[in-house]
Amino acid sequence: MTHEDIEHYCLGKNGATKSYPFDKKTAVFKVGNKMFSLTDDSSDDVRINLKCDPVYALELRSIYDEVKAGYHMSKKHWNTVTCNQKVDDTLVYEWIDDSYALIFSSLTKKLQNEIDLKG
Repeated sequence: MTHEDIEHYCLGKNGATKSYPFDKKTAVFKVGNKMFSLTDDSSDDVRINLKCDPVYALELRSIYDEVKAGYHMSKKHWNTVTCNQKVDDTLVYEWIDDSYALIFSSLTKKLQNEIDLKG
């Protein structure tokens, strides 16, 4: 998986945007102005921070060495995933979907409807 793969997939989500609010290398993907994914575009190692249900986050960390508590994020709600051959790309895409869904569901119904209408 590449940085471009992550960008393309994240921006394919309804209402998703990309910005660099922290620095010139940390790409932040948002929906409804809330983060659902972060990645360091400049790193040779492809890693992605994703929001996750707290119980599921712990489960994933216990199963995969490539899944760690979120780097510079809430350790309870975020995981950092190293995207390499040991973690199937399909799983990473599923985890992006989960992260997006968690954030989308936290938005107001009005904002959800606006995003759905545009998408």
